[in-house]
Amino acid sequence: MNAIKNKVQLIGNLGQDPEIVTLENGTKLAKFSIATNDSYKNKEGEKVTETQWHNVVAWGKTAEIVENYLAKGKEVAVEGKLMHRTYETKEGEKRYVTEVRCNELLMLGKA
Repeated sequence: MNAIKNKVQLIGNLGQDPEIVTLENGTKLAKFSIATNDSYKNKEGEKVTETQWHNVVAWGKTAEIVENYLAKGKEVAVEGKLMHRTYETKEGEKRYVTEVRCNELLMLGKA
């Protein structure tokens, strides 16, 4: 059981162009979202497709690859771990964020 760890694998399409941030020390951060689809038949026999959106962050060299090669609509495979964080808005509201911290990225689909 101790071989089980926090690991996420997703294949989906980018919902928008990635947001790239360059920190003061030169490190790059890429933020993007991907959509995954799941289909099933409901009790009437109709096909139903559900779309889930996943926030993804990538750092360093992976962020540079995202910056140079990914754009809205591109199909990608992402592997990483699930991260949770909180922050406070300017109005003092507490917000909760769940995102995938990308360790590996594979570009799929047509070149």
